[in-house]
Amino acid sequence: MNFNRSLLGRAQIFFQLLVLIVAGCHYALAAHSAANLLAEKTSTEHLVLRDSWSLQSSAKVQADGKAISTSTFVPTGWHHATVPTTVVAALVKDKTLPDPFFAMNLRQFPGVTYPIGGNFSNIAMQPDSPYAVSWWYRKQFAAPASYSGKTVWLNFRGINYRANVWLNGKQIADSTQIAGAWRTYELNVTNAVKPGSGNVLAVQIFAPTENDLAITFVDWNPAPPDKNMGLWREVYLTASGPVAVRHAAVLSKLNLPAADSARLTVTAQLKNGTGHTVSGTLKGQIDNVTFEQPVELAADEAKDVTFTPDQYPQLVFASPHLWWPAQMGKPNLYPLTMTFEVNGKVSDQSHSEFGIREVTSELNSVGGRAFHINGKNILIRGGGWTPDMMLREDSQRLQDQFQYVRDMGLNTIRMEGKLETQEFFDIADHDGILVMAGWCCCDFWERWSRWKPEDYEIAKQSLRDQMYRLRSHPSLVMWLNGSDNPPPPDVEQMYLDIEKQMLWPNPIVSSATGKPTSVTGDSGVKMTGPYEYIAPGYWEEDSSQHQADRKQCNKGGCGGAYGFNTETSMGPAVPPIESIRAMVGKDHLWPIDDVWNYHAGGGEFKTLNVFSTALEKRYGKSDSVEDYASKSQMQIYEGVRAMYEAYSRNKYQSTGVIQWMLNNAWPSMIWHLYDYYLRPGGGYFGAKKAMEALHPVYGYDDHSIWVVSSQYEDARDLKLTTKIYNLDMTEKFSHEDSVDAPADSTAKIFQLPDVQDLSPTYFLALRLTDSAGKLVGSNFYWLSTKPETIDWTKSTWWMTPTESFADYAALAQLPKVRLRVSEHTEREGADSITHVTIENPSKSLAFFVRLKVDKGTHGEEILPVVWQDNYISLLPGEKRELTATYRTGELGNEKAAVQISGWNAE
Repeated sequence: MNFNRSLLGRAQIFFQLLVLIVAGCHYALAAHSAANLLAEKTSTEHLVLRDSWSLQSSAKVQADGKAISTSTFVPTGWHHATVPTTVVAALVKDKTLPDPFFAMNLRQFPGVTYPIGGNFSNIAMQPDSPYAVSWWYRKQFAAPASYSGKTVWLNFRGINYRANVWLNGKQIADSTQIAGAWRTYELNVTNAVKPGSGNVLAVQIFAPTENDLAITFVDWNPAPPDKNMGLWREVYLTASGPVAVRHAAVLSKLNLPAADSARLTVTAQLKNGTGHTVSGTLKGQIDNVTFEQPVELAADEAKDVTFTPDQYPQLVFASPHLWWPAQMGKPNLYPLTMTFEVNGKVSDQSHSEFGIREVTSELNSVGGRAFHINGKNILIRGGGWTPDMMLREDSQRLQDQFQYVRDMGLNTIRMEGKLETQEFFDIADHDGILVMAGWCCCDFWERWSRWKPEDYEIAKQSLRDQMYRLRSHPSLVMWLNGSDNPPPPDVEQMYLDIEKQMLWPNPIVSSATGKPTSVTGDSGVKMTGPYEYIAPGYWEEDSSQHQADRKQCNKGGCGGAYGFNTETSMGPAVPPIESIRAMVGKDHLWPIDDVWNYHAGGGEFKTLNVFSTALEKRYGKSDSVEDYASKSQMQIYEGVRAMYEAYSRNKYQSTGVIQWMLNNAWPSMIWHLYDYYLRPGGGYFGAKKAMEALHPVYGYDDHSIWVVSSQYEDARDLKLTTKIYNLDMTEKFSHEDSVDAPADSTAKIFQLPDVQDLSPTYFLALRLTDSAGKLVGSNFYWLSTKPETIDWTKSTWWMTPTESFADYAALAQLPKVRLRVSEHTEREGADSITHVTIENPSKSLAFFVRLKVDKGTHGEEILPVVWQDNYISLLPGEKRELTATYRTGELGNEKAAVQISGWNAE
């Protein structure tokens, strides 16, 4: 549970620190000497242009790009910025604008005129918006003297949306060449850069319009008023000889099902940066295996060069160390070095990693797309990803979120259009986390009928650039060419042609929906919702009993954990009380008001009404924000657990489920498994419980007990204990079963009998132990004798209403329980581990107990934190030992203090 990560993370942090050290100070004034500027050069040929940028609106700048990109220009009164950054992110960082995430501050920002809940990507900026004009980014830097005599490349990894680029008074590219948020740009600046001297880069950025292939947050959260215009990804310089090596990748085909050998195809792009023909040799090395071929490049030519196992038999690897997702095995990686030599001298060299693995898929008996890794079945269980609302990058935060993904037991992250950084995919590769990637919905990306010739070209180049970026990563499990709709035939074929040309090695899905296309047929996935509150039993019901009926379910309302649902959830995810306080402020804590709803979603999801109605009918009316937050964790825990359990129980008629969403772009009341503050709540621990490697499950549909194995080894001689208790802890039913759980299996063990004289709210406890009596899986359900029914006839694409609700009002009758708690904290490297022993000495249930570790007795909660378990219930006399792991540095000078709260815990 090391929060300081692996050698990968430490190496990245070290490199970033190195860049900061060598980057020197801010050079806003031309009076600074070239000698001072030279302090910014790095010890390598890779120069990151990160710090000491200047930023200003073109409305306040009279000079043109030619003048701004010279050392005589003085950026007086400009904002300081660190790139990557959008314009608004920079203005928030330097306090020009207040915190947009608190309460309704964002609505006060200049340029925020679109309706609350509206999708700003589809709405034109007002002419008086500060971002309707272009903004200038300016950077003074020293190019290393070692660049002299070499080809120098200027890289922009992301520009939103159009730009004019100037270097040392020369225009390098204009806004017809630089257009597209998802393109990457590498410009040959050899004739403009000054090695060993001061240089000035000026970039004029234009925001996207409603008719551009840009970036949207759909209905997840509001958008900043600049539409995230800016240099939103890394900017850097590199140098090479006459030919540069780019985009090296290794693609593997296994001998399945044995997987005892792999045929590797190696490919790389070569770029001739000169105006004349260049001949040389491209060499590759994987461990001790080498290969090479001669290559000739015409003037200014870029060419993909490929090594196939048919031509190079040394690329057939026997008994390879395979890359596996985390729950299936070890994510082994191999090193790849590619070198281009001209006349025996190295022109350029690249170093990367790759994994030997193969992803295959096909449609199963219910039309669901099933996936296999290296020939083995895998149930995709994941969550939908979003970056920060202002696209801010934070390496530590990224690593923390991957820690949460691993801890919950998820194996997949879905990206709807928000294609992340190189660091993201590197972590996914090392951690064995799969990634679904593809284009976004609900904006110009799916307005194909309005595309002009330039849009087709931008879409082509965007896909090509992303294929180059992603194809080498073993974590990529599939690519989706559309989201809420498949592309029309001409666009889909255009995409497929590019993907074939780019040797994309993974399954391609036409969209995230069940809509078939004339080009590729059935997608094998569905996007039938729901997204609004739904009762736990929904997932195990199925209103369409036949495959033919299921194909009519694209509009929602079919229920059923079958097939592959690319995005779905039990609805809002109201966070714990501490996050509510941080989000809405003390003046809006209670009752729920417009500030709360502003932090809900857009479109159909602008309020918490459906969720709140269900909460009141199921648990009773809340009389305070604390009561509402506590009950919310219970309802969310129930719902998230039920969703993942249903898909796990039904594998492999069910083949995948993506919780909408994993995380939030800003502090939100909806759609997450952990909130923006990285505070795990009921949904987090419901998901974690559902994804135990060996897991006993209750079926809401037929009251049966199942055992699900998500591990890839057999477990024999298990004992399953099932007990039912009334509210007063009277034992009403007890049963024991001997169980074997084969690898990656699901089995119905028995059906609960009708139990008489149950209290209106009763409890089901499941325990799974191994042959030594060690607990290997458990579950605890609170259930109602009142049936919870669903009104299928009123289904929409976003919800299916609950017709009658379960009744948990009797929980209020649980006697107060005083728990015995002891704790101690120990250091383990850079982490601290707090050990908590918690015991219920009473004759009553201690229900839904929450533990947290604070910074001192009255301090804030330590976040992020990985709890072994949380939101637990303790039977009379039961004792649990739990751990919480976190970075020691988060404590500061305080001592860890464990705080206990619960439904009826004193």
